[in-house]
Amino acid sequence: MQRRRNSSSSASSSTSTRWAWTGAAVGLALAFITQAPAHWLTRAIEQASGERVLLPDAQGTVWNGSAQWVLNEGPLNTAASANLARPSNHTALPSRVTWQLGPRLDFANLRLALSANIASTCCTTQPVRVDVSPLWRGVHVQVHNHTSSWPASWLVGLGTPWNTVQPQGQMQLQTTQLQWTHQAGKEQLQGLAELQMQQLSTRLSTLRPLGTYRVRVQGGDTMAITLDTLEGSLQLTGSGQLINGRVRFSGEASAAPDAEASLSNLLNILGQRQGAKSILKMG
Repeated sequence: MQRRRNSSSSASSSTSTRWAWTGAAVGLALAFITQAPAHWLTRAIEQASGERVLLPDAQGTVWNGSAQWVLNEGPLNTAASANLARPSNHTALPSRVTWQLGPRLDFANLRLALSANIASTCCTTQPVRVDVSPLWRGVHVQVHNHTSSWPASWLVGLGTPWNTVQPQGQMQLQTTQLQWTHQAGKEQLQGLAELQMQQLSTRLSTLRPLGTYRVRVQGGDTMAITLDTLEGSLQLTGSGQLINGRVRFSGEASAAPDAEASLSNLLNILGQRQGAKSILKMG
């Protein structure tokens, strides 16, 4: 009888021990996931962007963190990597970018999404919400409607031609039902993104400002790009498409009659001259 009691007590103790170890393991796994360091996420973004987007000095966690936000022309060399912790004022936003990540159920499409709220005090009045959903052999990204404002000097970090132009002014970005899908090797953009480059100026011209310009990207079966001038002495127009992942764009630049002399050198730099106009080509 005593043996049965001892056996029962031993089994109960063994079961309790297993449950304790299981609970501890689950707790450690949850703590590991919820407290994963922010640099895991920032490094993944850097690699996915081909190191054109850099997020140094990451703080916090994958789910709730912040970092500097730097634009870069491509893969870093050793010297650039050593200076990454202290990006120049020309390439980093004037304020840190913050993010909050969390799962969300997309009831409209009956799928689970990872929702991100992204903000920077210099540039966003409200956080920009981005939802990322997995698809069979692909991914779907939705940028919710928003308006934000970014310094034009930020583009210098992308290298040519921005580091030559050294733009100054503000860029206002507005998105409407913007969605991007990559599935089975095919990409599609839906919705509209409009970028206004307001009161733009450059070190290549003494005339300041040059003007205000609008770039519109319209999604559809073929992504269409248009450039036009809202106001200013430098007149820019053009159109293009995204074909097989590459941008093809053609346009022209010209000067208002009273600014031809002061803009002549800039027109020579922007493209091939044809009389009073400069031809713009990409792709």
